[in-house]
Amino acid sequence: MTREIGHYVGGKNIEGTSKRFSDVFNPNTGEVQAHVALASSSEVRKAVEISGEAQVGWANTNPQRRIRVLIEFYNLVLKEMDTLAEMLSSEHGKTVPDSKGDIQRGIEVVEFAIGAPHHLKGDYTDGAGPGIDMYSMRQPLGVVAGITPFNFPAMIPMWMCAPALASGNAFILKPSERDPSVPMRLGELFKEAGLPDGVFNVVNGDKEAVDALLEDPDVHALSFVGSTPIAEYVYKTGSANGKRIQALGGAKNHLIVMPDADMDMTVDALIGAGYGSAGERCMAVSVAVPVGEEAADALLEKLIPRVENLRIGPSSDAEADYGPVVTKQHEEKIKSYVDIGVKEGAKLLVDGRDFKMQGYENGYFVGGCLFDHVTPDMRIYKEEIFGPVLSVVRAKDYEDALRLPSEHEYGNGVAIYTRDGDAARDFAHRVQIGMVGINVPIPVPLAYHSFGGWKRSLFGAHNQHGPDSFHFFTKAKTVTARWPSGMKDGAEFVLPTMK
Repeated sequence: MTREIGHYVGGKNIEGTSKRFSDVFNPNTGEVQAHVALASSSEVRKAVEISGEAQVGWANTNPQRRIRVLIEFYNLVLKEMDTLAEMLSSEHGKTVPDSKGDIQRGIEVVEFAIGAPHHLKGDYTDGAGPGIDMYSMRQPLGVVAGITPFNFPAMIPMWMCAPALASGNAFILKPSERDPSVPMRLGELFKEAGLPDGVFNVVNGDKEAVDALLEDPDVHALSFVGSTPIAEYVYKTGSANGKRIQALGGAKNHLIVMPDADMDMTVDALIGAGYGSAGERCMAVSVAVPVGEEAADALLEKLIPRVENLRIGPSSDAEADYGPVVTKQHEEKIKSYVDIGVKEGAKLLVDGRDFKMQGYENGYFVGGCLFDHVTPDMRIYKEEIFGPVLSVVRAKDYEDALRLPSEHEYGNGVAIYTRDGDAARDFAHRVQIGMVGINVPIPVPLAYHSFGGWKRSLFGAHNQHGPDSFHFFTKAKTVTARWPSGMKDGAEFVLPTMK
């Protein structure tokens, strides 16, 4: 029997009332395994009201006690790692080991948020003026929300909610309707950890739910991760409604291959970063940029057989390099981009469009694809494909290679492979990209640094996790105090100064 997934509000699973549902597929088989409710605007409003009521008491709970809940949540997630990973893989399609990585990178931000009492401390100045002391504090915003994508249904919700909850906010999560089961389970685990009912809620839905969160006057901040067109829409709509917004969009991540690079190491990096999770990562490497014809030929000599021999399997196959993509529509979109690349004149060296998984013929599998002689005017270079497709753009020299990512409309991540420290240092300083890897293909910062790109990869002033997360989910208040013994008699009409 097909499961029915509702919402998690007020500390319990509830049925949806909109009578609208979306199918949740098993990407390995193409079968519908669940129906998820799509919330109406009135259901979202009810969740906001419940969140607002619960947030008052949570905000008045001292930070150390709030952190004890996060510690217990962290331990519960670790205990359920295997179960959560299998649940995630069955809806997303990524392999179970990859799903465990998804969860692990999420709880690392929970670990970081456990240090909230330190991050929430303000500053104090004794004797800022005659008899005057000055101090600052960080206070929660109230009800905040997160809208998360299908490709990291555990990691990104935890990236958002851990610092938000640690700061004293109530959090409403609107996850992707494609793989909602893990987010729902996270809500249950928070309750088991001791989080008061209503402080963390999950509302499943589509654009109606998104718009309701963006327009609700009692939602004070919203964090989003997804495609650039929707990120821009979220940023503009939320900002117009007076909300604090961080909206992370798409990417086109380059990996620069210098002539002195270790080619075996570089190929390993491209295979893992380009094809891992079927390329469904915002930090996936989708463009390889060898510098010079000799480097390009040497790279492709080693790269082509590796792409041809990628091991593709069901998400339950722990030995598979990657599994199926998330939906039939996305499979068709990826293949259509390969068709476009061929029509535009790029040379398709490895064609994975006709790949079929034996025993899983109805699954959403795409074989690895590799293009050479891609140019910056081609759509397969300019647009995010989000699939197992790697494009090789040959650069004539270092300056040409530096220019390519710097001039691209996306500015999420970039990497350079070289043995030359001077070249690496120059590249890191000059490239116009938000996250840079030096001999690291996927430069996702660890939890205590902040994650975020530049240009059309990020809308808003704050990055995710790290120090920026506590600034995003709190507001600063500064107090200037003077007591009667230090006051002069009479009214003062001149602006106070330190003269």
